[in-house]
Amino acid sequence: MPSAHSPAKPRRFCIAAFAGWNDAGSAATDALERLVDTWDSRVIAALDYEDYYDLQVMRPRMKLNGTKRELIWPRTRILLATAPSGRQFLIIEGIEPSTRWEQFIADLMLVLGDFELDALITLGALLADVPHSREIPVTVSSDDPTLRTVYDLDRSQYTGPSGIVGVLDYVATERYGLPAMSLWAAVPHYVANPPSPKAELAILRKLEELVDEPIDVGDLEDEARAWTEGVDQLASEDEDIADYVHQLEEVKDTADSPEASGEALAREFERYLARHENDQGPSKPGRAPGPHRGDWPGAPGSSGPATSGGPAGPGGDAPRGPQPPA
Repeated sequence: MPSAHSPAKPRRFCIAAFAGWNDAGSAATDALERLVDTWDSRVIAALDYEDYYDLQVMRPRMKLNGTKRELIWPRTRILLATAPSGRQFLIIEGIEPSTRWEQFIADLMLVLGDFELDALITLGALLADVPHSREIPVTVSSDDPTLRTVYDLDRSQYTGPSGIVGVLDYVATERYGLPAMSLWAAVPHYVANPPSPKAELAILRKLEELVDEPIDVGDLEDEARAWTEGVDQLASEDEDIADYVHQLEEVKDTADSPEASGEALAREFERYLARHENDQGPSKPGRAPGPHRGDWPGAPGSSGPATSGGPAGPGGDAPRGPQPPA
């Protein structure tokens, strides 16, 4: 319980998510889109797509609006959203830029500077060795000491390549003095194609706690159950996949058990790695591909709506696979 001298919780937030490398299963951007759709939202600024996107990689797409076709350009927008309670939030809804990242962030921060904000929350999703049949792991980390105190968070220990989410977190905190925290959900890598409603729901439930604001998830809980049942059915039809999922479940259940100790976890993880080396299972499930370029419909290698660009991780876009707590 916070003491009388504990810092107050933030109340004025900007929430951001970007399609691409940081958005496995489109879980982060789908969660943000649900906020935009359920809250009273209006666009207050948009960045020029020609300044930041390679249109041969992230091509514009055609959309049928009734009987009329509409051309949709890749874009990053800033919206002012009003929740049913009357509280207002800024929302950054966009796609990871192809180039000029520093200027991209500077342009975003120029708009944010017109508002009194307490904190920035970035949303991300990573591909990981987690079972679809268990609760989706969600982590939150921050480099800001006040936010770590208020929310009992850890500082991310990740080092390595970063996506726009990690860069925005760092620059907002270090250069602009806007405290940031990063919220990530782990998407089972063997069902990485969007949508990923179970991960989306996990993101929204955690976000609800952070901002202390109820979020209407509509029929998302039903969609998450249907998604789980669908993956159950697919796994039951392939013995190798079913065995692999069972291995992941064993590791997860051992880690979550009340009697779990560091030594027990280490022994179970060693057994898991041994099994993993002896039988990689279908398509070597322990190692999914890295970032893809097909993050926008029509891009080379793209097979549909904006999808996960591949690995991403808590507080700075960690590579996929078993990750220790941040």
